[in-house]
Amino acid sequence: MSNLKPSEIVKELDKYIIGQDKAKRSVAVALRNRWRRQQVPEELRDEIAPKNIILIGPTGVGKTEIARRLSKLTDSPFSKVEASKFTEVGYVGRDVESMVRDLVELTINSFKVRAQEDVQDKAWQIAEERMLDLLLPKSDPQPAVKSEGSKEVPFELVTPSSDESSSTREKLRSMLRKGKLDNRYVDFDVADRSMPTVEIFSNVGMEEMGINFKDMLGGMFPKSTKRRRVKVPEALEMMAQEEAQGLVDMDKVVKEAIARVEQSGIIFLDEIDKIAGKNGTRGPDVSREGVQRDLLPIVEGTTVNTKYGPVKTDHILFIGSGAFHTVKPSDLIPELQGRFPIRVELNSLGQSEFVRILTEPRNALLLQYMALLRTEGIDVVFEDDAVSEIARMAQEVNDRTENIGARRLHTLMECLLEDILFDAPDMKEERITIDKVYVEDKLKEIKDDEDLSRYIL
Repeated sequence: MSNLKPSEIVKELDKYIIGQDKAKRSVAVALRNRWRRQQVPEELRDEIAPKNIILIGPTGVGKTEIARRLSKLTDSPFSKVEASKFTEVGYVGRDVESMVRDLVELTINSFKVRAQEDVQDKAWQIAEERMLDLLLPKSDPQPAVKSEGSKEVPFELVTPSSDESSSTREKLRSMLRKGKLDNRYVDFDVADRSMPTVEIFSNVGMEEMGINFKDMLGGMFPKSTKRRRVKVPEALEMMAQEEAQGLVDMDKVVKEAIARVEQSGIIFLDEIDKIAGKNGTRGPDVSREGVQRDLLPIVEGTTVNTKYGPVKTDHILFIGSGAFHTVKPSDLIPELQGRFPIRVELNSLGQSEFVRILTEPRNALLLQYMALLRTEGIDVVFEDDAVSEIARMAQEVNDRTENIGARRLHTLMECLLEDILFDAPDMKEERITIDKVYVEDKLKEIKDDEDLSRYIL
């Protein structure tokens, strides 16, 4: 779906995210530009840099949700990271290059799963033959034994003819496919993947040092197998999995995954405002500016060493987001500001948006609670005036305390339905209607008590 038109991308996002049309349009254009770049003549293709975006808005208005939905919508390699987790090189913590390594690792795993699915049929065929070999061992040649004298006397063994053996094998195959052998146990050898634990204390992960210690240590110890007794279906599943891994060409998978990351990877940098410090500050903020300086070459375009080889970041799209309550985008270092040319401000959410969030999206909050209670045989119906009252209370609490956007709806819904969710297994009612009066009775006392609402809602 990576070549969707911008209008189609917005339409898909509309199914899950209410409002924020400007942000949706910017993201849709940025995604479409990835496809357009691939159609440009090759000599010009490398000159077209991605137009990175900063989404600015308070918490709970949909910044992260836009990123999450994009990852499902597009076929591009996608990784979401918290900028506040990174520290300047020299401090204890993760360095910024690890975000590229994580993206490569995720993409390779995704490509590996797809490659295994492509060879699944062949893997099952091989696994089936292995299972039949277990169930019907091939006849060994007649062993010879020595008598009291020196002459060898062969055992007299009755072995089925090849035709008879083939017929028995086909009967077993038919029984296996029909599930008639599902309760039978088989013994077979599986690779023992356990290896000695080696703890290394370091402020960076082993993969971030460009060393794959698992592979290195794995080569030092002989490969061992262990015998397991399992039922036929489970054994077949394990055999098919083992065969699928063997059929996949990992060199090809790695090469394709790195090419995809370099050409159409997307990294979502959440909480980018947390690494922006006001001018003139000292102390811990030195590290913040250091993170920005470390981030700059990756956003500009550099080569990051991973355990799979070098990866270029020139054409990875970066989408930053932050509330920017206490700082402004202009507090970022000038070089980094210039690398995020598109700035989009997301709007705060009010009562009308909360009503729509509760009812319209495919994963609407009311639908989630109704589905949960339906598992107990209870149908919960929300009247329109009840939905409006929940939305009004959410806006009122947001205005009076901290504005956490749509996340306030989750706290209100939990308080509202707490008794029903607790008593549901023992309830005899099959239908519960929630109206405005019910909402007021449940939430009015907590809402009106400012101290309570600060801690509970």
